[in-house]
Amino acid sequence: MIYQTLDVSIAGVLATVTLNRPDVRNAFNEITISELALAFDELGRNELVRAIVLAANGPAFCAGADLNWMKKMAAYTHAENQADALQLAQMLRTIYLCPKPVVARVQGDCYAGGMGLVAACDIIVAAEEANFCLSEVKLGLIPATISPYVIKAMGENAARRYCLTAERFGAREAHRIGFAHEVVAADALDAKVAEIVKALTNNSPHAVQQAKVLVRDVAGQTVNDALLADTAERIAHIRASEQGREGVQSFLEKRKPNWLI
Repeated sequence: MIYQTLDVSIAGVLATVTLNRPDVRNAFNEITISELALAFDELGRNELVRAIVLAANGPAFCAGADLNWMKKMAAYTHAENQADALQLAQMLRTIYLCPKPVVARVQGDCYAGGMGLVAACDIIVAAEEANFCLSEVKLGLIPATISPYVIKAMGENAARRYCLTAERFGAREAHRIGFAHEVVAADALDAKVAEIVKALTNNSPHAVQQAKVLVRDVAGQTVNDALLADTAERIAHIRASEQGREGVQSFLEKRKPNWLI
């Protein structure tokens, strides 16, 4: 597949999806949205891929929406705006629901819709000089389609502040509020991402996939009989799975499991 706005590569069990419009600070348009949805759908179904890194070329990670695309949207009807926004929402959901773990490598500024992209990922690693901003209200807009992921990532209290003020905040603040999992010097970014990818790919691929679903399904649920039954069923099912049996047996036999051989 040849992409216009992305660079997609696979090395071993790792896939890397790179935003590749550095001349416009990797701002996305309808083509980028379509290509991201396609890339993550295909990689999610690729049995050889066990982890995905979302990265960007150039000094900025993503400046949000492309200005030329925004100019076109200004003339859209309500129905056209709704359809356009739904495409973005569906792309973000594709990343969020991707069965493979996704690590965001944020090397530079990440604004507006760019924050939605990284919030839809599982793990966010940012360079110290990266800045973040939910800038929509400055333009008379709201961060509607990205809000489900941004609020989950940073929490309601922090989201209330930054969605309303459109203040720019740094990587250390992103880490403090829980939006970024790791903040490192720029020259240590690749090493930290590689360290996390290694941790992910050392684990059972099936268990990692099911653990991702588990966190998504259990978060925010009331601890009641239905939840106890659901979690008991999940562990019973995975204990009897091929990788569940292999993992326990390899541990008891003090050998590597077959997904590492």
